[in-house]
Amino acid sequence: MPLSEAQVQSALRGLVDPNTGKDFVSTRSARNIRISGEDVSLDIELGYPGKSQHEPIRAQVTQALKGAGAGKVAVKVGSRVVAHAVQRGVKLVPGIKNIIAVASGKGGVGKSTTAVNLALALSAEGASVGILDADIYGPSQPMMLGIAGRPESKDGKRIEPMEGHGLQASSIGFLIDIDTPMVWRGPMVTQALEQLLKETNWRELDYLVIDLPPGTGDIQLTLAQKVPVTGAVIVTTPQDIALIDARKGLKMFEKVGIPILGVVENMSFHVCPKCGHESHIFGSGGAERMSKDYGTELLGQLPLDESIRSQADSGRPTVVSDPDGPAAEIYRRIARRCAVKIAESQRDMTSKFPNIVVQNT
Repeated sequence: MPLSEAQVQSALRGLVDPNTGKDFVSTRSARNIRISGEDVSLDIELGYPGKSQHEPIRAQVTQALKGAGAGKVAVKVGSRVVAHAVQRGVKLVPGIKNIIAVASGKGGVGKSTTAVNLALALSAEGASVGILDADIYGPSQPMMLGIAGRPESKDGKRIEPMEGHGLQASSIGFLIDIDTPMVWRGPMVTQALEQLLKETNWRELDYLVIDLPPGTGDIQLTLAQKVPVTGAVIVTTPQDIALIDARKGLKMFEKVGIPILGVVENMSFHVCPKCGHESHIFGSGGAERMSKDYGTELLGQLPLDESIRSQADSGRPTVVSDPDGPAAEIYRRIARRCAVKIAESQRDMTSKFPNIVVQNT
């Protein structure tokens, strides 16, 4: 018996994307539905990179349509990332669709490790990703990505991004010796950030992850005023003293109109490698309480694990050195949630409107 469009739509409305929590019809993910008798073919277009999710979603949709009476079912699942709105008065950077700022209130909470693994996880899910090391005084991304050498400039004006593990990368660390201290005042540091962002020849990035220095100073203020940020991720530990500063960082982004994508809690617990006992060395539940207080999402909790540290120090962070391990799965889950929240935000429409020029005629 031939299927009707209503039956197909009803079957798709009954399915929930596990990453968005919404059905494929309301999110307009189901496209190009074609019905020929009992046979159905369609495309599922996700607004976030989710290569690891494509096959489970295809199987989920196929099963639902067969349950509705379909014969042959052909489901093609893909992803398309578009540019989304940023804070008012700031223009997008050419070649970059979305910028994710990774910040912390204080140092030593694993922000840079989170930033590089977030970028690598987005890349592993199929996105084109770059990372900008905005920690001018203490650049760590060259070491974490295992990149050596100096960047090239083809036109003498813009530098080419360095590459590591499939990421495009830019850092002041590529331009100075590893032992050279940056004895610079605030204006020089903020100018360096702007130059690294706008004078790097980024090549069609879906996401640029910015690894910010800790605190709420010059760099963060420049970022808020001049860099088109799609959303921010706050990194903390469960320790009360870290949470105090993390709250300040979160409030800063709220004040300047940058959406908070969520909170990542590092060093949440430690599992003894010998006996398996789980202990909460820095306390527990801090980031969860903070997320509830500010109406944001706890994106993920990572263990205090020696391998995460050693993998980053060796230039092969967790997502690439142990892609099937539990920590890498947490990073990929965090990356998907960030991408989903961006996909659900307002799209950038500035390219839709022509420039209006008033001339005396």
